[in-house]
Amino acid sequence: MGLGWWFFGVLALISVVGIPWARACFVIGQFTFFPFGQEAINREELTHREDIGTSILGTVGNILWFIFAGVWLAIGHVTSAIACFVSIIGIPFGIQHLKLAGIALAPIGKAIVTTEVAEAARRNASESVVAGLRR
Repeated sequence: MGLGWWFFGVLALISVVGIPWARACFVIGQFTFFPFGQEAINREELTHREDIGTSILGTVGNILWFIFAGVWLAIGHVTSAIACFVSIIGIPFGIQHLKLAGIALAPIGKAIVTTEVAEAARRNASESVVAGLRR
């Protein structure tokens, strides 16, 4: 499936219009090969501010991505997950493929970070919400 991500990344590069998607394809493709210890997190949750990928333009980009590549990658990940679930030893890989299927549907606005960074970002976000409620 990592090769599938890289394939769509090359197609995005060739199309020129898809260059913004190409980098994400290569990063998520690498994440597909080595998923443990890393996590996909919303960039707005990570940086606490909106950017192009987390704005309405990111939503439009995700819709275009879904139509042209996302659904096919998600189907591939679900199929791979089912194949992994057949054996006991493959269950953790199947779970990762299901997570990747969700990412495949809407990858724009996501960042791949270590699990520790994702937990810290979520903790900081929850602390700021609690601090806002106390005011």
